[in-house]
Amino acid sequence: MNIAIIGYGRMGKEIEKVLLNRGHHVSYKIDQDNFNDINKMTSKDVDIAIEFTNPDSAYKNILKCFQLNIPVISGTTGWTNQLPDIKERSFKEKKGFLYASNFSVGVNILFAVNKKLAKIMNSHPEYNISIEEVHHAKKLDSPSGTAITLAEGIIHNIGHLNTWQLTDNPKDDTLAINSIRKGKVPGIHEIKYDSSADVISLSHSAKSRAGFALGAVLAAEFMQGKRNYYEMKDVLHLNTI
Repeated sequence: MNIAIIGYGRMGKEIEKVLLNRGHHVSYKIDQDNFNDINKMTSKDVDIAIEFTNPDSAYKNILKCFQLNIPVISGTTGWTNQLPDIKERSFKEKKGFLYASNFSVGVNILFAVNKKLAKIMNSHPEYNISIEEVHHAKKLDSPSGTAITLAEGIIHNIGHLNTWQLTDNPKDDTLAINSIRKGKVPGIHEIKYDSSADVISLSHSAKSRAGFALGAVLAAEFMQGKRNYYEMKDVLHLNTI
C-alpha cells in the first residue's frame, strides 16, 4: 500500500519502520515544517493516511482526508469531544475512518477483558475500583486516552458508577483515575479492585512504541478499501468478547 504519515514525530517514525518492514511504501511524511504537503495528497497516490499529531489539529486533518476521499486511521488523543461528529460524517458520507485511543494489540485485549471483568464485579460492590496510568513526561493529555477508554468500559458495566475523575478521594458514583507523568515511560495502565479481603488487578506495561506502531499498521492494512467507522476491536475480532 501507499501510506501517508501525518505527524512525523517519534510515533510516526516508529510506524514508518514497521510499514517498510511489511513491504509498504510511504508516499508522504507530513509534519509541522511541511504541513502544506497535505494539500498535495490524492487518492491515486495514497491508499491510507495514518494520523498521529496533536489534539489541536487532529480534527481538521481527518476532515482533510475525508475531503480527499482517503481512508484515515487516527491515534491522536485529547480531541475526542469532536469524535461523535467525525463518526457521523464517516457513516453519512461513506468515508473510511478508524480511531483508537491505543493501537497496541495487548492494550486492546485489555480493553475487552476489562469490560468482561467489570460485568462480573458489578455484583460485588464491596470492591473499590480505581485506575492508575503512568506515561512519559512529554505526554500532553492527562489522563491518557487509554485510561479514559478503560474507565468508560468500567462505568458502562458497573451500575453505581456514573463518571470518572482525576482524584484520590472519589465520590461514591465516581471512578478515580490517578495520572502520573515522569521520565520516558512508554505507558503503564492498571485497573484495581480493592476490598478489605483482597485485591484484583489488571495491568498492561508497554516496553516500547513498537507495539503501538505495529497495531497502527495492522489497522491501516485492515482499512484498505473500507468505508464507514471502525475500531481496533474490529481489526482484532474482539467484538464477541
